Parts: sequence; structure tokens; C-alpha cells
Amino acid sequence: MRYAALLIFFLLFTETYAQQEDIFRNPLNSRTNDAFIAVCTRLSQRPFTRGNFEQEKILNRLNRSLKSSGNFIIAAQLGMVWDTVSPFPSTLVLGRDYMVQFRPGGQKTVLNAQGNEIFLRMADVLSAVFSGNAQGLLDNFDVYFIGTTVSWELGLIPKNNAINSFAQRIIMNGDDVIRSIQISEQNGDSVIYILSNHSFPAELNVQETALFSLP
Repeated sequence: MRYAALLIFFLLFTETYAQQEDIFRNPLNSRTNDAFIAVCTRLSQRPFTRGNFEQEKILNRLNRSLKSSGNFIIAAQLGMVWDTVSPFPSTLVLGRDYMVQFRPGGQKTVLNAQGNEIFLRMADVLSAVFSGNAQGLLDNFDVYFIGTTVSWELGLIPKNNAINSFAQRIIMNGDDVIRSIQISEQNGDSVIYILSNHSFPAELNVQETALFSLP
């Protein structure tokens, strides 16, 4: 399976060009740093997050889009699960150094990415983004920030070539939770992910825990 196909669901983009330029004219500074740290601290205090997602993959060169929806689990120390319900059921589990995709009928694809810099960087970045790892974001990106802890927008431009190969720019929006994470790709293609109905369990159930065990 090509890495482009495996990475496709991470490429998020919902803002217009003008809106993107607005956030990227606001680099993190001494006035906004406290709010940025406070947002990251609050997000990092939630080890597990469940919710629903809606996705629209925009294929710029083909002038078409693909939509899907389902449920997600974010486990800060383990990885992420994207359980697509519509239009075709499938489950994708992203760990720190592996990816597993389950399809109807028991079909399973396992990718052990140990030693692959792009995959490992991707896993680290996504963990930092979803779990509010402030230092991880600062280490890997030029950071831009607008707002307060009540309503905020975060822009990220990768410093590392491995990250830049699949994510040209990232925009996050949220309040007490992340509402959207948006990344634009180098080739102009994009995906929209909207997150909703967040909940924060104290622990995962048996079935959820099993998903994070590499087969």
C-alpha cells in the first residue's frame, strides 16, 4: 500500500486562502504564549477522547470530493483509531510505529513502519497535535496563534522536510476541545475533518484497548 494512500485521511483543510493568511500573519509571541500554553495544557490533561468525525477529501486536480463519517478514539500514549461507518465501513488504527486497517469480511492490512522516517514523524506529529503537546509542536513547527483559551485558532508550518512532504500547513480550531484539525498538502489536495460529540473516559474498554495491540 502506498504511503500516499495511508496518509490521505490526515490531510485536512477548511479555510479559504484569505483565512489561512490571517492566522499565518500572527506568529506566537509573548502576548499570546500564555494562552497557547494554557490550551495545550488543558488538552494534554485528557488521556482519552472519543467522538464523531465528518470528513471531506477534496481532490483538487480532479475537481471532486469524497465524504465519509464515523467515530474516533484518541489515546495520548497509544495512538488513534478512526472507525469509518459511512459510506463504507472500515477501521484504521495508528500506533507509534505501526498502522492496521480492518475492512469488512475480516480483511486486515498491517504496516510496521519501524525505521521509516516519514511514518514515525507523522505519528509523533499527530500525537503532539491531538494531545496538546506544546513542546512537541514547538519542536516540529513554526507556531501561529490567535484567540484565548475560550476560542482559539492555531497555525502550524513544518520545520522538518519529512513532515513537510505530507503536510504543508496545519490549522486547528477549538474552544475547550479541538473542533477541527486542517492540513493542506503540497499538491493542492486537501481533507476536511470536523470533530464533534467529544467525551473523555477515564479508561478504554476491553475492545478499544485490543485495537492498540499490534497483531
